Amino acid sequence: MFPTYDIIVVGAGHAGCEAAHAAAKMGASVLLCTMNMNTIAQMSCNPAMGGVAKGQIIREIDALGGMSGIISDTSMIQFRMLNRSKGPAMWSPRSQNDRMLFAEQWRLALEQTPGVDFWQEMITGLLVKNGRVYGVRTSIGLEIPGKAVVLTNGTFLNGMIHIGEKQFGGGRTGESPAKGITEQLVSLGLEAGRMKTGTPPRVDGRSLDYSKMEEQLGDDKPEKFSFSPTTKPLETQRSCWITYTNRAVHETLETGFDRSPMFNGRIQGLGPRYCPSIEDKINRFAERERHQIFVEPEGWNTVEIYVNGFSTSLPEDVQYAALRKIPGFEKAKMFRPGYAIEYDYFPPTQLKMSLETQTIERLFFAGQINGTTGYEEAACQGLMAGINAYLSVQEKGPFVLQRSEAYIGVLIDDLVNKGTEEPYRMFTSRAEFRLSLRQDNADIRLTELGYKLGLASVNRYQNMLDKKSQTETLLQGLSRFKLQPEEINPLLIGLGTGAISEKTSAEKILKRPQLSMHHLKEVAPSLKEYLGPFSTEVLEQAEIQLKYDSYLEKERLLVEKVAHLEHLSIPSTFDFLSITALSNESRQKLHKIRPETLGQAARISGVSPADVSILTVYLGR
Repeated sequence: MFPTYDIIVVGAGHAGCEAAHAAAKMGASVLLCTMNMNTIAQMSCNPAMGGVAKGQIIREIDALGGMSGIISDTSMIQFRMLNRSKGPAMWSPRSQNDRMLFAEQWRLALEQTPGVDFWQEMITGLLVKNGRVYGVRTSIGLEIPGKAVVLTNGTFLNGMIHIGEKQFGGGRTGESPAKGITEQLVSLGLEAGRMKTGTPPRVDGRSLDYSKMEEQLGDDKPEKFSFSPTTKPLETQRSCWITYTNRAVHETLETGFDRSPMFNGRIQGLGPRYCPSIEDKINRFAERERHQIFVEPEGWNTVEIYVNGFSTSLPEDVQYAALRKIPGFEKAKMFRPGYAIEYDYFPPTQLKMSLETQTIERLFFAGQINGTTGYEEAACQGLMAGINAYLSVQEKGPFVLQRSEAYIGVLIDDLVNKGTEEPYRMFTSRAEFRLSLRQDNADIRLTELGYKLGLASVNRYQNMLDKKSQTETLLQGLSRFKLQPEEINPLLIGLGTGAISEKTSAEKILKRPQLSMHHLKEVAPSLKEYLGPFSTEVLEQAEIQLKYDSYLEKERLLVEKVAHLEHLSIPSTFDFLSITALSNESRQKLHKIRPETLGQAARISGVSPADVSILTVYLGR
């Protein structure tokens, strides 16, 4: 009935969609298995993409040739570049999206990708022989052969939904949990754990009083995620709104604490630290008088509203009563209550850097099964797992991004080497080379790699080369372009920076933090004419490189300093336990995680610089 597929992807969320698309684009035959064809690429939680550090990830996915950026652009209803008041390393694109349109665009994109087939049914087990996966087993007993398998089960593995004292099996509200896979993997030697996440109630936007809220508009000049010219920035946008909880809301919520699964012990899994439930917030931060609530529309035409900041598993009657005490929500009608969900995950220290499991060959994990939270974190893992699954089938070496190359590299390195006991979320602070890993230069960093893999198109590659070439031309031109004191000094003095006494290059003046390219264009007509042919993207790229040149050079030297460790491979058969000179903790951690390079070993928590020196000596032998 079934051919032998190169790749079988289990789960069609953000990770599964990227994995299936990437592998197929590279030439694989792919079967995407989902329990419900109508929920492919479902935005299970908030209808938004990007945000702090997450926006950088979406741009990196796009630069490599993935689809999340394009899908986000074509389903966007609002765009904001966060942290514009800070330095460019902190700028983070974020979009509000039309939930239904997002899922539709992803499904159409996959249906139009040659090599992708679909199968709607629960996968209950894997076909494993001699330490290698060779297919999957379905709930009705079908065996589907595959050369590699990517598991992207999200919150479905033994999922349990909690609403107050009620609990029932489910991977999402109204959908069944997936059973069988966890038990089999544990029997094959993998360690499993439990995590928890949650979602807020959805309400009827027609029942809200927006006059009592603060309007949150999109950017005046909205941008987009994808570097591809095939998507365009928004011309019209939908507003979001901000309101706040108050003491009355908190007191109402507290009446349900005795029935809260969080507080009475029914929920065992740890929830996301940086996206806590409302009951957790008012319990942990009892001194706070109010908490921010973001009122987010679910799409262009729907009246459904996502109540961001009000995630909860309290009884539905308590949720409803508390909601109605929020300003603007006095007459709110609830579509469905919020809930918490517990699910199985597998500590990611059991993975290789390629996201392949250490114990079962050609079995790859991506997304929440690895302990992460967020669409963006899941999508980038799916992309990398899809790439590496196909490379393994082709018997080629893995594709691994270093911490100095991408936020994606930071994320995977953190997961594999440090593990996580709570849902992992990406932040700019996790990236030590974040000044180089900006959202604006993701294409310059990664598109050539995507092109060589067969993911990024030749047009994408040429666009990146053109951008790079034009930026270099512009920088050279600015170094030669001289400005007279009389034409620039009034601006300099007005901005509170020192005047110049002789002709000075535009390059040197632009390095001052008070000035921007826009300032220079306004006071120097000849410079404005020169800059005219360059795109906004190139102008921004050149300005960032100029202003941060010395800092970028320091980062580059630091990258070079640590890079040599990444090239020192550790044989897969290396016996860490036999090296008695290592500390006991170091031996145990190294034996468990089995680092593939000395650089990876150095980043494992508990492995000291002295241990690395000892390893260097043994590897030299």
